[in-house]
Amino acid sequence: MKNQLIGKVVSDKMQKTVVVCVQRLKQHPKYFKRFKINKNYKAHDEKKEYKVGDVVMIEECKPISKDKTWKVLKKITENKTEK
Repeated sequence: MKNQLIGKVVSDKMQKTVVVCVQRLKQHPKYFKRFKINKNYKAHDEKKEYKVGDVVMIEECKPISKDKTWKVLKKITENKTEK
């Protein structure tokens, strides 16, 4: 099974590519405090259908270019009501 991550699109200015920011929690080995880690992934978007702010699921694939080894699978819908 291939790795799948969920993140937020932070840039869509490139052709057929979006930059997805994935946030995860990491725990310090000695002090056990949890902190957030952000990492950006370049993902392939063939139809240019995802825009900045969309929450998407990306999947690992064979290398498409020097930096792109991920592709966008689908958009995640969140049912949260914002105030």
